Amino acid sequence: MRPILSLCAATLVLGACSSGNLDLDLRDVGKGFDTSSSITAQTAARPTPDNRGVISYPNYQVVVARRGDTVADVAARVGIPAEELARYNGVPVGSALNQGEVLALPKRVAEPSPATGATTTGPIRPAETVDIQTLAGDAITRATPTSAAAAPAPSRAATQTGKEPVRHKVESGETAYSIARLYGVSARSLADWNGLGQDLEVRVGQYLLIPVVVKAPETKAKTGTPTATTEPGQGSPTPTPPSAATPLPKEKTEPAAKAAAGASAAAPKGTPESPDLGKDATTASASSGRMTSPVSGNIIRDFRKGKNDGIDIAATSGATVVAADSGVVAAITQDTDQVPIIVLRHDGGLLTVYANVDNLKIAKGQAVKRGQSIATVRAASSPFLHFEVRDGVEAVDPNEYLN
Repeated sequence: MRPILSLCAATLVLGACSSGNLDLDLRDVGKGFDTSSSITAQTAARPTPDNRGVISYPNYQVVVARRGDTVADVAARVGIPAEELARYNGVPVGSALNQGEVLALPKRVAEPSPATGATTTGPIRPAETVDIQTLAGDAITRATPTSAAAAPAPSRAATQTGKEPVRHKVESGETAYSIARLYGVSARSLADWNGLGQDLEVRVGQYLLIPVVVKAPETKAKTGTPTATTEPGQGSPTPTPPSAATPLPKEKTEPAAKAAAGASAAAPKGTPESPDLGKDATTASASSGRMTSPVSGNIIRDFRKGKNDGIDIAATSGATVVAADSGVVAAITQDTDQVPIIVLRHDGGLLTVYANVDNLKIAKGQAVKRGQSIATVRAASSPFLHFEVRDGVEAVDPNEYLN
């Protein structure tokens, strides 16, 4: 993904190091060099923790270490046994932590509130899930004047809004660079969100917060023939039109109505109209999807841009989940309930995501074929498969790709 720089080009090496995109362990040698990863998405800043260091989301909580903290110090501050916190994060109890390093909490602690130094109460929630009536009621209460004898009614602190980041559990062989590339973010942003050291070292079993993308990378359309370059200040050359060398032949034109009448008279009676093959071909192409459905069932929750990044497909417990298209297993991670999540990489920069699965039949790095069994649907009272299609970091409607 990044070019190998020669040792003699010292200034280029320093420039690459400062940008945070140099692959120090050279894990991508032999995979073909591609500088497209240098154009990464813009990400938001990590939310500010409360006085304990706790950042709370609906599905999990994390705690941020202070300067000089050990795992035991952090555990004492949030009220969790040190051994439990250390085991959950794959780190010894007495290990010194980087300032700003993030540890995942194995169980929920008291929610951030003004009592813990937070400006708001409760977990950070998506804006669309906030109780609008409650917020409106609080605003009315604050705006209503009260008499001197009446005490103002206490209003609930506002809920902080924001997108919940993906949590990635580091596996053997992964680096900060490979994880950043997987999710389309910069290694520097990944380090800032997780308090990684200057060497960007990660450990097996460590949970990393994937920075929230606020703007996808811009893509430029490919052009067929490169244009000539000019010196700065000279402007771009204007191409010479073909007619400058050889004038175009004169054409005899006639009104459309007259041409149509002539064509009708020339056509023998009983001749059927010619079909519009181009239109038929376009319709057939648009209706045939590139991917196959990963599981048989009805869609119970459809894709909604910014609200649901994929579709939920109802299925029976233990139903076979297949690869929607041929590709490579890019990652196998877990959600907060330790349920596996599979990510496949396909041609054209597409990723497919399969969540709420069990009984994995593939391994990371394995090549899979379209329709190949990769897992089964997890047993539940209302079993379903969550399926996503991503074009780079951008979630797109899976229905546009499925047969």
